[in-house]
Amino acid sequence: MARTEDPRTAPSIRWGILGAGNIASSFAQAVNAHTRAQLVAVGSRNRDRSERFATAHGIPTTHIGYRDLVEDPHVDVVYVATPHSEHLEHALLAIKAGKHVLVEKAFTRNAGEAAQVLDAAREAGVFAMEAMWTRFLPHVAALHQVIDAGEIGDIVNISADHGQFFPFNPASRLYDPALAGGALLDLGVYPVSFAHDFLGVPTAVQAAGALTETGVDGQISIALSYPGGAQATLSTTLWAKTPTTASISGTEGWIEVAGSFYGPTSFRVVRRDGRTWTFDQPGEKGLQYEAAEVARRVAAGEHESPLMSWDGTLEVMRTLDEIRAQAGVVYPGE
Repeated sequence: MARTEDPRTAPSIRWGILGAGNIASSFAQAVNAHTRAQLVAVGSRNRDRSERFATAHGIPTTHIGYRDLVEDPHVDVVYVATPHSEHLEHALLAIKAGKHVLVEKAFTRNAGEAAQVLDAAREAGVFAMEAMWTRFLPHVAALHQVIDAGEIGDIVNISADHGQFFPFNPASRLYDPALAGGALLDLGVYPVSFAHDFLGVPTAVQAAGALTETGVDGQISIALSYPGGAQATLSTTLWAKTPTTASISGTEGWIEVAGSFYGPTSFRVVRRDGRTWTFDQPGEKGLQYEAAEVARRVAAGEHESPLMSWDGTLEVMRTLDEIRAQAGVVYPGE
């Protein structure tokens, strides 16, 4: 099966949206515009927000609160789009109701919580996946094809950054430790997961972070080491809009991935022998690809995706835990 089949060819599935924020809105738009799936219900703790969301995206049913949403018999799969601090509770709620789940990244606050969710999904026999949409995009499939074909030889280094400017606001989710704020779980998860996609589990992690006044990470620089000597140099920040590019350097050449590397984009291959070529990706939204992956795997009776496997999620979460520990960030209740 092609890694990035047209999302419109995926089977229809009925989605319930848990949380009605910005990322949920982007997901709903992509599902409506680019798949055959149905958005059948949305749940929010705020009645007005839920009703506005439903009207904006043509969703027939609104629920005030989350229990009614996960118990809605018309919902096949629940998309959990609440803050990181709530992912464990809300994913477990949906799984207990027998629903498949797609949980926004970072999957949970830490690896221990991620294991709880995946153990529950295993016991319930339902599908579960981290919503790391980058894994399912056409340019990432093309990157794997180029690398697997040996076009840049053996990978020596991966570099990637993700920074966005957010003015300091202690009331903001991004600056609130109670909501698992900080640059790493919101932005840094992208370069860390990108490196994991191509190099796997690091053998050593080194991180240097700077904290905000509220005690979450404002920015972190990360060095990861891998078997055979490969390295990844990554960075994330809440304090500046960075290029959000990536590069993959090998013994026979390198690949320059345009910003935003984690969304639909293009890349250029430059070989040591002088040959170059470019992969061009249409600049459309890309969340439909992860939605289509869920629909296909559920229809096939599978419980996880090989492109964002349960082991892969746990491995990334363990790396994030170590980075955060070295930066000195601890969330309430951990």
